[in-house]
Amino acid sequence: MTYNIKDVFYLSTSATIDNSTANGGSAQLDLSAYIDPIARGRTKGTGLAVYKVHWSVMSASKSEPIDDAESGVMSYGLQAGAGIGDLVTGGIQVADDAYNFTNALLVGSGQFYGPKSQIANACTPVNMIEPGIQPSTEVPYVIVRDNVCMTYQVADNFVADAILSCRLEVAQISLDQATLNQLLRTQTV
Repeated sequence: MTYNIKDVFYLSTSATIDNSTANGGSAQLDLSAYIDPIARGRTKGTGLAVYKVHWSVMSASKSEPIDDAESGVMSYGLQAGAGIGDLVTGGIQVADDAYNFTNALLVGSGQFYGPKSQIANACTPVNMIEPGIQPSTEVPYVIVRDNVCMTYQVADNFVADAILSCRLEVAQISLDQATLNQLLRTQTV
């Protein structure tokens, strides 16, 4: 499958980050309608190729941009097959290695620095959203598990509630048995 207008479609999710709470939260996307990890006879298994992940952090009030007084800091990512469901801020403590590039389940990640955070004030200029790892149109991340979870870990509490969201550019692809087996092994939690 190639990256083209005929095959690619969008999936998205979002989570509200509570300003009074630290630690992590998540939003889960059910992918069971797009994935069939079982090859039957001549029929190949099906995976979901993620070509791009677009990230946004907005104010939770009236779809406004983040206020210039925001000092919140967080890491965020998208993890294949995590299966942790929808959890509010403070609902989980994200694993220490969740956003490391060595995490085989990590589809995409990044960090957010509020305009008034210590990091943003120390660096001029600084982008509020710093991308980490991202899939590509040439080598997409192929998910063969029935879910993907957008997770986040708040390092410095936010001044106001915010919304973290992501949009995925994806396509269903057929997988030969050897590739499917390798992906199933690497995407085990």
